[in-house]
Amino acid sequence: MIEEKSERLGAHDVAVWLRRHPKFLAQFPDLALSLVVPREDGPAASLASYQLEVLRDKNRELNRRLNELFANAQDNERLVVRTHQLSQALLRADDAAGTVRAMVASLSEDFQGDSVRMILFAPIAGLTADWLQVIAENDARLAPFRDCLTSNEPICGRLNPDKMTVLFGDEQEASQSVALMPVAGVGVIAVGSRDGNRFFPGMGTLFLRLMGENFAAALARNARA
Repeated sequence: MIEEKSERLGAHDVAVWLRRHPKFLAQFPDLALSLVVPREDGPAASLASYQLEVLRDKNRELNRRLNELFANAQDNERLVVRTHQLSQALLRADDAAGTVRAMVASLSEDFQGDSVRMILFAPIAGLTADWLQVIAENDARLAPFRDCLTSNEPICGRLNPDKMTVLFGDEQEASQSVALMPVAGVGVIAVGSRDGNRFFPGMGTLFLRLMGENFAAALARNARA
């Protein structure tokens, strides 16, 4: 049977060990903050300075995070306002063609899209435009979009060339990053930006989904009218 032995370290043993491992507190800064340091001048002042520097680093990091949260909150507030304005514009539209035009106008003006393109699965009476294509949902040309049409989830970032060719044709250079909105049963909407960092993978897509749902609801309402 192995007997368990407990060793007791005295203050002298701890001091000797710390002298042999001078970088120990750098690995555990929280421990340094909990130590009580005498205020008189001398070698201990360096540890007090270290504690102060650790606190300053934490304060700088907290300020950075706070500023980041504040900036995100401002961005979200602007998106809420613009999404509300879009909803109002869709509600004011008198017919399906007006609904589509209101959607494209809002994405171009309120959301500052440099290039807006729309693919509808079925034609809408009285609606023709250079930014519009009518392609049946089962058309082979829409094969590159099967992933997002199946998931019905928006995509942000630099799109694959096959998608870009269908959406923008010879004007792909004007859309270095794209927000792609699939609208179930309706079609696909793309908002392109000259800024390659405007839309990026991993960015939130909640507002894009909400805009797509509002657009589909407004089209359905006008179709019943």
